[in-house]
Amino acid sequence: MKLSQYFLTLLCPVILLSSCKKDSDEVAADSKSTFTMEFENQVNGSPLVLNTTTYKNAKGEDFKINVFKYYVSNIKLSKADGSSYLIPESYFLIDASKAESTNIILKDVPTGDYTKIEYTIGVDYARNFAGAQTGALDPVNGMFWTWNSGYIFVKLEGTSPQSTDAGSKLTFHVGGVSDPNNTIRTFTTEINSANPLRVRTDGKPNMHFIVNAAALFTGKTDISFATLNFTMGGANSVIVANNYANGLFRLDHIHN
Repeated sequence: MKLSQYFLTLLCPVILLSSCKKDSDEVAADSKSTFTMEFENQVNGSPLVLNTTTYKNAKGEDFKINVFKYYVSNIKLSKADGSSYLIPESYFLIDASKAESTNIILKDVPTGDYTKIEYTIGVDYARNFAGAQTGALDPVNGMFWTWNSGYIFVKLEGTSPQSTDAGSKLTFHVGGVSDPNNTIRTFTTEINSANPLRVRTDGKPNMHFIVNAAALFTGKTDISFATLNFTMGGANSVIVANNYANGLFRLDHIHN
């Protein structure tokens, strides 16, 4: 009897541990929870510091960044079984000058394991022509041209000795939704199935993204500031958008 009690004592913690693990992996039907997305702004692996730090583009030209803003919208999560969930009204403006904007909270997301995330870099076609809006899409944020031109999707302003513009300025305001100058781009990345985004009622995971501002100037086309230093929509914005389409964002890790 004593020997049986001894083995029972050893087994109980194991049973309890496995039970706890099972419970934490269970997903209640029709339950919802929250997760966050964190955007760490960098320039080719170095922290983005506005106004003071000098960086180099792919052509070896020096530049500084004074303004860096971009829209992340229409966030969609997918599971391994192919099902997906588009987060409604998910429009966020990330502003490098406002630390609080680099962490966004996604609420009322169905619980489950997600193995893919995608979102629009910019603002979708319909919202570009929907008139005055609020929140992240409020024109007061300085990311809206006019009712017939729509939103600036990515804005970078700075200086470079190589710029031929007055004051050596760099002005990259990327936007436009009409062909042939449509600059809406989509970021998509698979999530390691061994560590998916686990949305649970008892946990609030965090997705950490690296954002490389220098991606505007390299990719399909290495930009020299001596020849391209100003764009407000049009064909030059397409050049910049095609560059950052695959290099602006990178999912670094997930804390579940």
